[in-house]
Amino acid sequence: MKLIAPSLLAADFGNLEREMEWFNRSEADWLHLDVMDGVFVPNISFGFPVMKHVARLTQKPLDVHLMIVQPEKFIGQVRDLGAAVMNVHQETCPHLYRTVQQIHEAGMKAAVSLCPATPICTLEDIIAEVDVVMLMTVEPGFGGQKFIAHSLEKVRRMKEMIASSGSHALIEVDGGVNRQTAPQLSEAGVDVFVTGSAVFGADDPAAEVRVLKDLVLTSRA
Repeated sequence: MKLIAPSLLAADFGNLEREMEWFNRSEADWLHLDVMDGVFVPNISFGFPVMKHVARLTQKPLDVHLMIVQPEKFIGQVRDLGAAVMNVHQETCPHLYRTVQQIHEAGMKAAVSLCPATPICTLEDIIAEVDVVMLMTVEPGFGGQKFIAHSLEKVRRMKEMIASSGSHALIEVDGGVNRQTAPQLSEAGVDVFVTGSAVFGADDPAAEVRVLKDLVLTSRA
């Protein structure tokens, strides 16, 4: 399974209806929503009023990525959006096991993100409980950053950990995903590809999604 998840962070917020029109007719699988608080990451993006509006415009699964402190406080609100996936950072959850349980109890898939410098061993004791592991392939907080090449090795080690633990977690990546990096990431073992400016900045975003989908599906996994 190879899923493409365009990131709303790179959309034209003055024309969200138009952006969601092409998204809905494209081969994109999930819509990725990056929520930033200006505390955990040095930027602020958007909040629940915007996400509620977007949720009404699309029927595709929402992948809500909370780059914020105390994400557990918002599990109910993310659930009420109709989100399929709630994504929290290991770095902001001192009681990660409990947070993952609460996300599951709310009826969503639980995803856990790791920043580039956070080792994958921090998930060793919880990997069997997690539905998705997202590896940040840029520093969280801003779109359009350069892909961190070492991420490919991190993906490979994450895939080995998942296999050895008996977990069924998907590997998701966020940051610098484009025509050049997507095939490499697919070969390393990535399942879900978050892509922002490479898609939303294209002349034909729906066609770009199709290109990326073809590239990751034909790459050797």
